[in-house]
Amino acid sequence: MNKAKLSVKEKVGYGLGDTASHFVWDMVGFWILIFYTDTFEISAAAAGSIMLIARFWDMLSDPIMGVIADRTNTRWGKFRPYILWMALPYSILAVLTFSTPDLGSSGKVIYAGVTYLLLMTVFTAINLPYSSLGAVMTSNSHERAGLNSYRFVFAFAGQLFVTGTALSLALYLGSGDKVKGYQYTLILFAIISFVLFLITFKTTKERVHPPKEQRQNLGADLRNLFSNKPWVILFFVGIVSFVMFSMQNLAIAYYFKYYMSDEKGVQLFNVIGTIALIAGIPLSKPLSKKFGKRNVYIASSLLSGLFFISLYIPNHQNITTIYVLNILAKFTYAPAVPLLWTMLADTADYSEWKNGRRATGLVFSAATFAQKAGWGIGGALAGWLLALYEFVPNVEQTGTAITGIKLLISVFPGILYMLCAILLFYYSIDHKTCLIMEKELEDRRQNEIESNNSFKSY
Repeated sequence: MNKAKLSVKEKVGYGLGDTASHFVWDMVGFWILIFYTDTFEISAAAAGSIMLIARFWDMLSDPIMGVIADRTNTRWGKFRPYILWMALPYSILAVLTFSTPDLGSSGKVIYAGVTYLLLMTVFTAINLPYSSLGAVMTSNSHERAGLNSYRFVFAFAGQLFVTGTALSLALYLGSGDKVKGYQYTLILFAIISFVLFLITFKTTKERVHPPKEQRQNLGADLRNLFSNKPWVILFFVGIVSFVMFSMQNLAIAYYFKYYMSDEKGVQLFNVIGTIALIAGIPLSKPLSKKFGKRNVYIASSLLSGLFFISLYIPNHQNITTIYVLNILAKFTYAPAVPLLWTMLADTADYSEWKNGRRATGLVFSAATFAQKAGWGIGGALAGWLLALYEFVPNVEQTGTAITGIKLLISVFPGILYMLCAILLFYYSIDHKTCLIMEKELEDRRQNEIESNNSFKSY
């Protein structure tokens, strides 16, 4: 049953869960920093610090949520119920995060910090189980790669809509008032997100379960996790990747507003870049099947890193070159996007294969922690570097500030992404190992079923 192909309906239903996440997550990932500095009117350094402080809480909340999910047992499974339970809190906190109460300068910073922290906590409570769900819908590694391809096509479809319409919607719904516009836009996005999460809950099913003889032991799970070298490598790859994404995505709005002198132009730029991502993601499964997931990820990191670095070169008048380089960068890193999550599922199999213990939620806590740590560190670096390069909101920028903004969308993220390739040279789960693990684990599970049936018959 675990090896059976997943239906298109189930893949689409699962993918819509990431569309739901992106209706909120991309507002944070692309607009939160410029919202804080230019609309809510707190300093770039304070905004960056808020994002970093939240990461210290994530160090606890992410593994705690992984442990809780692994120990959850309901008629819906371990992971699916959290998609149902957390959809509404996630939607409400999204709206509160982009609201702007008049609380004075210190009160604004406190409000921003509290709402951001709560939103990230609920994001963990829904996204970690959602990500883990993809690892237990099937035990077939290539089927997982296909499932994650669906996931990220739908994820970037959400990103396409959000990044292509958010500014226009904020201006339209607020009648030119960005304060009201952001809030009304988030109300709309939050409603859509809530409905899509309910669809994901209704259309998916958990099929892969921990070994029956496994006893709950947190100490053993943690020791097993940190001795799992492939998992440790992916943990750091994830952090570095998301630092890159965060730094660049948050800086693009500044790049267009202050360097290109075309604030709304960022929407078309993001839309075209996202289309390039969507076009490249379907290549992930065939390329990884032919060359191996690790090798595809390495090549993707090196090529896209070079294209990102090259974005520093053209001036603001050479718009065609800027767009072409961005398209090439996004297209070449697209195949790697689903692979991080597929490879994490492989490390959960690796743990069960090597040590007889499976803690899928704890394994995927690495992904959600890396995702949020990366966004937080990248956001903090973006805010601090803007301050270091003498950025001042809503005025014409100095040459120093423009240089800093250009570096944030090109050289800095490009170097970081190329660093991922170096880390992945030490990742050891290749295609041959995946096939051996899959076969041996399937035999163990079948033997367990036959043993249980024999016992019942007796």
